[in-house]
Amino acid sequence: QVQLVETGGGLVQAGGSLRLSCVVSGDTICISDMGWYRQAPGKERELVADMTSGGSPFYADSVKGRFTISREYAKNTAYLQMSSLQPEDTAVYYCNARSSSTQPLPPGCSWFQASNYDYWGQGTQVTVSS
Repeated sequence: QVQLVETGGGLVQAGGSLRLSCVVSGDTICISDMGWYRQAPGKERELVADMTSGGSPFYADSVKGRFTISREYAKNTAYLQMSSLQPEDTAVYYCNARSSSTQPLPPGCSWFQASNYDYWGQGTQVTVSS
């Protein structure tokens, strides 16, 4: 079993900051990439930030320069530091942990395990007031 638990959401005024955390527990052997997604009411879930096992970050254009993704690999934890928050950042934020289709498999992770390794947290609400 794999479990992702996100914490750190809440209510903040525009211009404020929040830090989200995501801890993965259980079978973590096949983790390669971790990312943060968000879903606002009436909208589709969208990628916010992602970081590969090699540490390369990716950011959506809408959050570049304001959000920073980081990871503590030994703790199977990902963070999302969010600054200069705006009302349009209001959404439920979800953490994702998955294997990579482009990187070598982690030691001990089989191809079968990797092909099924894609897990989500329950989400944490971020609300930014104007």
